[in-house]
Amino acid sequence: MIKFLRKKKQVELFSPCSGKVIPISEVNDPVFSQKLLGEGFAVIPEEQTIYAPLAGQVTTIFPTKHAISIKSNSGIDYLIHIGIDTVELEGKPFSILVDENEYITPENPLVKVDFKQLELAKKDSSVIICFTESSQIDNLDLYTGRVLHGVLCGYLNLS
Repeated sequence: MIKFLRKKKQVELFSPCSGKVIPISEVNDPVFSQKLLGEGFAVIPEEQTIYAPLAGQVTTIFPTKHAISIKSNSGIDYLIHIGIDTVELEGKPFSILVDENEYITPENPLVKVDFKQLELAKKDSSVIICFTESSQIDNLDLYTGRVLHGVLCGYLNLS
């Protein structure tokens, strides 16, 4: 029997904040840059409010407020991780604006970050989006460079 080629599903990704979009391979942390947690990208932020790149349901808010896990409407599991080694700051620079199990869209603010505190603590401020279930994703097409919050910054091609 001939197997018909079918077009893979694409999901639009929106920038979680204004700033410079970079591939995850350029993140200044080997756990992320070597994709040990999965494919993704980061934004070097220019504003304090962070949003979701995909609509879905908040599944976990880390106690130290530096990371949020979300399951998208298309079933993609992803992590928003704010900064490098910011877990050490014990939540002080972060104000969470959502609750676990809440439905969110790219228009809903998730967290406000006092990036001045990160700078004073000498922490990298990259906002990292990591797709934690590699079997869900075929590949990521990313637009790099400066973007505004909510602007299309790439596509996920689903497996």
